[in-house]
Amino acid sequence: MQVRFAIGQDSHAFETDPDKQFKKPLVLGGIMFENMPCLAANSDGDVILHAITNAVSGITCRNILGGIADEMCARGITDSSEYLRVALSDLSGIGGSIVSVSVSVEAKTPKFKNRIPEMRESIGKLLGIPSDRCGITATTGEGLTAFGRGEGIAVFAAVTCSFGC
Repeated sequence: MQVRFAIGQDSHAFETDPDKQFKKPLVLGGIMFENMPCLAANSDGDVILHAITNAVSGITCRNILGGIADEMCARGITDSSEYLRVALSDLSGIGGSIVSVSVSVEAKTPKFKNRIPEMRESIGKLLGIPSDRCGITATTGEGLTAFGRGEGIAVFAAVTCSFGC
């Protein structure tokens, strides 16, 4: 068996246009957060799923976010789980499968400590792994960055994949 590891990152600012702030929900890890401004993005802006997608792309060597996701978005596919599914299909196509994922979020808001179990379940279902293999941590970074000051959300995701099982 071969094991590979990759890191992905993504970040988005909160939408600042008052006419757009609440036109779509804030989505993190496939879970909707009510009464929160959305993230500025063509898609649903799910930075957690975007970071995981980028990590998987680090293993498959085919970037999904950017060109492919932009084309999907132009066709009306704005659900970030669909971008992740494309990356996972690429991974499966080269004989790989996700073993675990670790996500680190930097944000002042929302406070989602109580939503982490729900997010872990959602991510586990998308990745086809048990939720106890989906770690999520969060920090404000002591307010040292724009994310810690509440201007947006930044995420790093690390995935471990196995091949040949």
